[in-house]
Amino acid sequence: MGKAGPMETAASIEKMIYVICGQKIMLDSDLAELYGVETRVLNQAVRRNMDHFPADFMFELNREEFELLMSQTVISKTDPRGGRQKRPLVFTEQGVAMLSSVLRSKRAVQVNISIVRAFVKLRQILIQEALSDRVAKLEKGSDKLFRIVFQRLDMLERNTPLLPPKRRKIGLSQD
Repeated sequence: MGKAGPMETAASIEKMIYVICGQKIMLDSDLAELYGVETRVLNQAVRRNMDHFPADFMFELNREEFELLMSQTVISKTDPRGGRQKRPLVFTEQGVAMLSSVLRSKRAVQVNISIVRAFVKLRQILIQEALSDRVAKLEKGSDKLFRIVFQRLDMLERNTPLLPPKRRKIGLSQD
């Protein structure tokens, strides 16, 4: 487990965040790598402190979710020569934040800060994309409305009779 620099870690953290059942999660093995511990050590610390991790902070993947991640080669395949034998524990953003209180090391605190920043950045990106989509839809809708307004104005212009040219007024003038 090589020690990654802060910039390398920040760039790679986003690649370690997956979406399962509409939740952004991180795998226990990825977190262990970031914290510089073995996966079993991280899982032991979590299991000793289960009261810190309610179901919305940490959960074990079900068989379908596990197979889905294996098919995407996120998780190594189980085979006779090794690979992942058990379904992984996964942690939500809140669960990741709770891990530093369980692991209690300076590195855990620093890694947690980087991970929380990555989650925040992803949330901002998703919000920006959603806003961009809404603006595009509004522009598309307003384009249609303006087209209709201009068509109606053209129609009114065509249907409005032209006024005769100005005539000279009859009567006395004060010039």
